[in-house]
Amino acid sequence: MLEIAIGIILGCCTLGAGIAMIAGIGPGIGEGNAVAKACEAIGRQPESRSAVTTTMLMGCAVAETTGLYALVIAILLIFVAPARLVEVLVSAIGR
Repeated sequence: MLEIAIGIILGCCTLGAGIAMIAGIGPGIGEGNAVAKACEAIGRQPESRSAVTTTMLMGCAVAETTGLYALVIAILLIFVAPARLVEVLVSAIGR
């Protein structure tokens, strides 16, 4: 019975890590759109290149934090959470 519970814990942690990494899709799409619009703006007004580039890079950095947070959560779910949850399960059972 304990082995089944441990398997469920490991499976759920792995599934959660996969779901967390889906959040990496959003920053990729957002940054791609930002760069595309910045290129269009620079093409229309080349003299505003420095202002557009600075704003675009700041926006991309902010958007990338979402992906990095998702990566941190996935790493925690893969490497830290299973051991902690198994400890809690074993202490609750009393073995």
